[in-house]
Amino acid sequence: MQYWLLKTEPSTYSWDDLMRDGTTVWDGVRNNQALIHLRAMQPDDRVLIYHSGDERAVVGLAEITSGPYPDPQLADPKHVVVDVRAVQPVKHMVTLGTIKASAQFEQLALVRQPRLSVMPVTEAQWQRLLELCELT
Repeated sequence: MQYWLLKTEPSTYSWDDLMRDGTTVWDGVRNNQALIHLRAMQPDDRVLIYHSGDERAVVGLAEITSGPYPDPQLADPKHVVVDVRAVQPVKHMVTLGTIKASAQFEQLALVRQPRLSVMPVTEAQWQRLLELCELT
């Protein structure tokens, strides 16, 4: 199992939207590095959903329910999507400020590559984020 963080602009598609829908196709990714990460995802991988924009916080826990497949809305097979299922909201939102303040997250792509929308999370980082979210 791998761990990931997916960023979304809440005005475009929010955690509440995912909770309402239950599952969604995670599409719209165009960055090459983010697409590489999408291609590495497998069913049952765990995901933290992060709101970008004004909120800038981890807001929910989800899981990947499909392997990567070509974006059905695009004719370019280079662009892939995965299916994501909402699991539960976090009990405590973890802000970008909190993440940046911890040395444990200095290598997290959210800190090093802040424009990346799909990023891996190490197991140690994942466990610490779950603690901060009060999900353990």
